[in-house]
Amino acid sequence: MGALKHIQETFQKEFAGKKDGSYDYKAIQRNRLIEFRKEPLAIVRLEKPTNIARAKTLGYKAKKGFIVARVRIRKGAGMHTRPNMGRRPKRMGVTKLTRRLNIQAMAEQRVSRKFKNCEVLNSYYIGDDGKSHYYEVILVDSSAPEIVKDKDIGWIADKNQAGRAHRGLTSRGKKSRGLRNKGEGAEKVRPSLRAKKRQAK
Repeated sequence: MGALKHIQETFQKEFAGKKDGSYDYKAIQRNRLIEFRKEPLAIVRLEKPTNIARAKTLGYKAKKGFIVARVRIRKGAGMHTRPNMGRRPKRMGVTKLTRRLNIQAMAEQRVSRKFKNCEVLNSYYIGDDGKSHYYEVILVDSSAPEIVKDKDIGWIADKNQAGRAHRGLTSRGKKSRGLRNKGEGAEKVRPSLRAKKRQAK
């Protein structure tokens, strides 16, 4: 069994909160999240991915041009003000209302705004506590010569890949658009979020 496989199994045990012999994986995850919460900045650039196994499956390479950033996103559905005009009782509520944008996609967009010269390749879950979700986002400097010449990742330098996170071209973005496992050409088979008076959630 390779090292990446061992790392992957370790994180799975941490997320599940297991105890295996002398190792308390739940305590390891809890201590890591305590350190995350102490960080004053919501977006932090990292030297290397926390979960290297997951990052590599999403296309990360330990070479010049790749950047990894951890982002903290608040939990909950956000603030909704109660209407002050006439409504039916069922339309007066402010609870159980969710955002139309997935929290992971929100994290990708925030990181994309922070690193304006990079494109978001993908992102993955790293943990959550009582207040926040934590994700790590893989970014690529599309203008770096090492990236342009790379046969595996050079496609991200194309003009049609600009603003990937904001256009729903990442893996998380495609899933929220209903395109997961649908294939090319399925973009128009359902209403967009703006269609039919913005009711297509």
